[in-house]
Amino acid sequence: MEASLEVLRESFKNGRTRSYEWRIKQLSSLIQFIHDKENTIFEALYQDLGKHPVEIFRDEVGIVLKSANNALSSLHKWMAPKKKPLPLLFFPAKGEVLSEPFGLVLIISSWNFPLSLSLDPLIGAISAGNTAVLKPSEYAPVFSSFLVATLPLYLDDKAIKVVEGGADVSEQLLQYKWDKIFFTGSPRVARIVSSAAAKHLTPVTLELGGKCPAIFDYSSVHSNMKVAAKRIVGGKWGPCAGQACIGIDYVLVEDKFASELIESLKRILKKFYGENSKNSTSIARIVNDKNVERISNLLKDPKVAASIVHGGSMDKEKLFIEPTILLNPPLYADIMTEEIFGPLLPIITLNKIEESIEFINARPKPLALYAFTGDETLKKRILYETSSGSVTFNDTMVQFVCDSLPFGGVGQSGSGSYHGKYSFDTFSHEKAVMQRSFLIELEPRYPPWNDFKLKFIRLAYRYDYFGLALLLLGLKK
Repeated sequence: MEASLEVLRESFKNGRTRSYEWRIKQLSSLIQFIHDKENTIFEALYQDLGKHPVEIFRDEVGIVLKSANNALSSLHKWMAPKKKPLPLLFFPAKGEVLSEPFGLVLIISSWNFPLSLSLDPLIGAISAGNTAVLKPSEYAPVFSSFLVATLPLYLDDKAIKVVEGGADVSEQLLQYKWDKIFFTGSPRVARIVSSAAAKHLTPVTLELGGKCPAIFDYSSVHSNMKVAAKRIVGGKWGPCAGQACIGIDYVLVEDKFASELIESLKRILKKFYGENSKNSTSIARIVNDKNVERISNLLKDPKVAASIVHGGSMDKEKLFIEPTILLNPPLYADIMTEEIFGPLLPIITLNKIEESIEFINARPKPLALYAFTGDETLKKRILYETSSGSVTFNDTMVQFVCDSLPFGGVGQSGSGSYHGKYSFDTFSHEKAVMQRSFLIELEPRYPPWNDFKLKFIRLAYRYDYFGLALLLLGLKK
C-alpha cells in the first residue's frame, strides 16, 4: 500500500495532475468507461442489489454522465483565477482567488449507489487536479471487483487507484496521511474516519444520512393528492427499496387525513409494484442478510408490529422485504429513533400540521426535509425554523440531480457538500493571492505610534477615504 501511495504522491508532486489537459483527458476517459461498460454495470448492480436497468440509469449511470459532462464543459471556468476587489487604500494592487488541488485524497464510498457514490466524488477530485484512492464498498462485491479490474484501464494509474477490500482495508487506509478524505456512509463509521483524520489534521467531507421527514399538509395539496402520493412512494421505495440516505424516513400528517393518505399510498404501491411486490422487477432487494435482519428487528416490538397497516411480509432467503406502512408506531421504538434505511414507512399523526416544526426540531438534523404544502406561511416556518441539509417542497429526491445546488448534510447528517461546482470546490483549496506595487507606502501602519497614526488607521478601517484625504491635508483633526 505504501508503495502505491508513494507513486500517487510523486505524481502530484511533479505536477502530473495539475494541467487542464490531464483533467480533461481523465474526465473524457471516465465518460468512455461508462459508455463502454454500461451493460456490465447493469449486470453487476443487479447481482448486488437487484436493481432494474432503468433504476440504475436514473440513479447511477445518468448521474455520473451528467456530472462528468458538466465538469468537462465548465472546467476551464472553474480553474480560472477569480478576481476580487481590494480596498482603494492599497492602490495600485490586485487580488484574486486561485483554486489549487489538495494533493492525495481518499474517497470511501457506500454500497447503496455503488457507481454514483464512487465516481461522482471522483469527478470532483479529478476536476480539482488531485491524485486519488477510491475505496468502493465491499457490501456490493460484484461491482467493487468490476471497478477494481476495469477502471484502471481507462484512467491514469499513476494518479488514480481503486482499492478493494473490507473494513480492515479501510482501517489500514485511514492510518496514512491524506490531504483530504471524502466519506459516504453511516455516522458510526464517520466517527472513526473523523478520529483518524484528526491525527493528521486532514480536512474531511462527510456525506451521512439521518431520518429524513416528509411533511404532508393535506389541506393545501389535496387537489394534487395523486401526484403527491406518487412522489412520496417514489421518494421512499423508488431508490434502492428505501436504502437511500435522502429517502423519506417518515411522514407527518394531521390525524384526520391519515387514512386518506394511507389509501392513496396503497393504490400507488399497487400501480408501481403490482399485487405482489415480491414478484416485481421494479423494486430492488435488501443488500445482504445482515441488513434484512436489522430491518426485520425494527418490527419485532409487538407495539410496532401492531401499527402495520400495509405490507410487513418478507422473504429472508431472497433478501426481500415488502413495502410496509405503519401508523403511529411508538416514538420510543427503534424504528423512530434510528435511520430505517429500508422499505418501512411510519406515518405519524399530529393535531395540526404546524406541530411538525417542533417534532422535527426535537430530533437530529436530517440530510433532507420534504414538505408537501402550498401554504407560504408554513413554507417560511420550515425554511427559517428548522435545519437540514436541504429542503424540497412538493417533490422528493430531485434535489440530488441538480448540479447547481449543493448536496450535503448538517450536524449529524454530515458536513461539507458536493455536486457540480461544489464538487470542484470540495476538493480544492481556495488560495488568496494579492499583488501590490512599490509606488505608494502606508507609513501610518508602522511604529513609532502617535495620535495621527491612530486616527489614520481608524479612518482606514472605515474606508473613509474622504476623511483620510482631509487628515493628510491637515484639514481634519
